[in-house]
Amino acid sequence: MDRRMEISTLESWLWDAACSIRGPIDAPKFKDYILPLLFYKRLCDVYEDEIRKLSKEFENEQFAKEIIKSDRKLIRFYIPEEYTWKEIRKATTNLGEQLTEALRGIGKENPKLQGVIDIKDFNETSAGQRVISDEALVGLIEILNKHRLGLTDVEPDILGRAYEYLLRKFAEGSGQSAGEFYTPREVAILMAHLIDAEEGDEVYDPACGSGGLLIKSQLYLKDKKSAMLQSAGGQLKLDEIVKKPLKLHGQEINSFTYAMAKMNAFLHDMDADIRVGDTIRNPRFADGGKLKRFDKVTANPMWNQKFPQAVFENDAYNRFLYGLPPSNSSSDWGWIQHMSASLKENGKLVVVIDTGVVSRGSGNTGSNREKEIRKKFVENDYIEAVILLTDNLFYNTTAPGNIIVINRAKPHKGEILLINASKESAKGRPKNYLTEENIKRIEDVYKNWKEVEGFSKVITNEEAARSDYNLSPSRYVATGEKEEIVPVEEILVELEQAEEERKEIDRELNHILKKLGFVEWQGET
Repeated sequence: MDRRMEISTLESWLWDAACSIRGPIDAPKFKDYILPLLFYKRLCDVYEDEIRKLSKEFENEQFAKEIIKSDRKLIRFYIPEEYTWKEIRKATTNLGEQLTEALRGIGKENPKLQGVIDIKDFNETSAGQRVISDEALVGLIEILNKHRLGLTDVEPDILGRAYEYLLRKFAEGSGQSAGEFYTPREVAILMAHLIDAEEGDEVYDPACGSGGLLIKSQLYLKDKKSAMLQSAGGQLKLDEIVKKPLKLHGQEINSFTYAMAKMNAFLHDMDADIRVGDTIRNPRFADGGKLKRFDKVTANPMWNQKFPQAVFENDAYNRFLYGLPPSNSSSDWGWIQHMSASLKENGKLVVVIDTGVVSRGSGNTGSNREKEIRKKFVENDYIEAVILLTDNLFYNTTAPGNIIVINRAKPHKGEILLINASKESAKGRPKNYLTEENIKRIEDVYKNWKEVEGFSKVITNEEAARSDYNLSPSRYVATGEKEEIVPVEEILVELEQAEEERKEIDRELNHILKKLGFVEWQGET
């Protein structure tokens, strides 16, 4: 019987923890205090489990502790006795100082945890006052002490689930969620199924957040190999089938979220090279002016992000060869071009992005930067599939998203699979979610290249060209709805693009008028 913590228990527990520090801490910052402590508790409980296991082998707990002091290879990480959760709970004074010292001490003992577990100063002050008092810390620690987080107590992705809940609960609507675009667990699972990484693949996420997409790719590989093991009658061990784990790489701009990704990978016992920085301005996986290339790329970058035009014009890595994305409205095709440039010759990428990416500019007179970039991807036969998701899945927008699959080794040349999965979801509060059946249906249609009435359609690249490179699944696959509702976010982006195009026309007109000796045209005010 699986006795792991239910998600409802986790959420109720986290809510109690958040309420205990309500008042002195702004709601969006609750996670900054709760998550490092949750990670610390998880480490201590797992360490305790490993000590218990070794104690049985050596038939003496104290002897086991002495052995691991001299041979750290016996355990995944080492926690000095004075820094264990049990000892910290005994502190009666200067708790913030002692807690910060403990986490930094654990970081020094475990180099992989430096810059990860020790990211928060629990003794920090603001305007001469402690941000969180020792009394509040005592209450928070006692609440977090209610449940064990050992190897058999919770699912491996406990930290990701906690991060998901806290972000959804407090960041949504706070005005601070834009930089923390968490991918819902079910969407991450679907993307892992679609990217279908093989043993030894190098997998890259240029906007990795807390590392969920990378970790789900590795977990899916293990699940796939476990299924093979079962079908073989259990004659082989899992580690005999999974001989080469994935090589995970990620970059994240937010330093706290970067640390979360490192924590997440560590808890999963996965080797992940996570680097901090702005991927578009300064890609960290590059050497000598050339991008590192990967077998698989998966990402959920921030939608409709804006970058100055100079960032694209002065790029040193030749990433934007298909066109410069509009700088004042949406740089989504900047992200996609970066990912495409990061693929090996036969590589594949799966990205979830704003729905307007596959349709903006189509059917309009005149040129449109996004459409022109999209056109080149179609002409080069890179776009394999577009999957329209349902609305209200994501935590900082109610708009639907699209999953785009770009494959440099498409098995179905000259064709694009369009899946309208806008009805594939279950209603939740406050967000909808994908069920296991929803995921299986989408995966089955994609992997078996099926046309299903009212759900999927295969079009040729020529058909895409005749539709002015509009690749929106809802255009080709009707679900019975009378009218398609365009999300407000997409309308705003199109208005910004129209304004940008107007200004460009004004600039060109002024250039012509100057040559002719006329007064400059001022344009509309």
